[in-house]
Amino acid sequence: MTPEDFETRLIERLDRHPALTIAVSGGVDSMVLTYLAHRFSRAQVVAVHGVSPAVPAEATRRVDAYASREGWTLHKIDAGEMTDPDYRRNPVNRCFHCKSNLYAAIQAVSGGAVASGTNQDDLGDFRPGLEAARRFGVVHPFVEAGLRKSDIYALARRHGLTDLAALPAQPCLASRIETGLFVDPDGLAFIEQVETELGSLLPSAQPLRCRLTARGVFIECGRIPEGAEADQVRETVESLCLRSGRSFQGLRPYRQGSAFLRTSAQ
Repeated sequence: MTPEDFETRLIERLDRHPALTIAVSGGVDSMVLTYLAHRFSRAQVVAVHGVSPAVPAEATRRVDAYASREGWTLHKIDAGEMTDPDYRRNPVNRCFHCKSNLYAAIQAVSGGAVASGTNQDDLGDFRPGLEAARRFGVVHPFVEAGLRKSDIYALARRHGLTDLAALPAQPCLASRIETGLFVDPDGLAFIEQVETELGSLLPSAQPLRCRLTARGVFIECGRIPEGAEADQVRETVESLCLRSGRSFQGLRPYRQGSAFLRTSAQ
């Protein structure tokens, strides 16, 4: 199917709702969904963005910029997950607790169906947040229309959303913290600072992650830097680690979900 075909199917699904509240994180999926729903569907669309230490400031700025430019009705809320001990202890199903807090907060300010940017590719992964979505009756228009991640990028390009089409996958900052290690604002701020500074140094090394583990801090890169570039990266991270009392353990290749520890019994 072409991007035009997928868009037609998506708008048909969106039009089933007289009112739709979209949980917009600032990532490509929820941003494209909000853009298309606001521009082309008959639904009365409201965007809700959760502001949290686990959400990069850049993502919030992106949401603000699009809302201003496109005329979105936007509510920014504190989902409250940082006051939830079940979330902060960072269990294997941390995302369930995160999304439960988020959807409860959204429903408190929403009068219509709540929608997420979940797509078909997400269904093949272990995502406890989907259970929270099920419990709160959240709808997934991309899933209903059969769209995968690549189709969402294609729609972004189709509408000239070049900034969104260039966005790498960016799960929340808490996903960088190894399962079982406490989630705290200082750690999240450290991750964001490291990734922001290294993103400027290594624009072609994406994906790039700062992992907090029981052993210390690891930097994962899609392309491992070499020579003087690697020295600059190590110097930068070692300096940031020294200031925050952390131990830098080195560079290693990017591996999706490497901070997520799950035993066979879980």
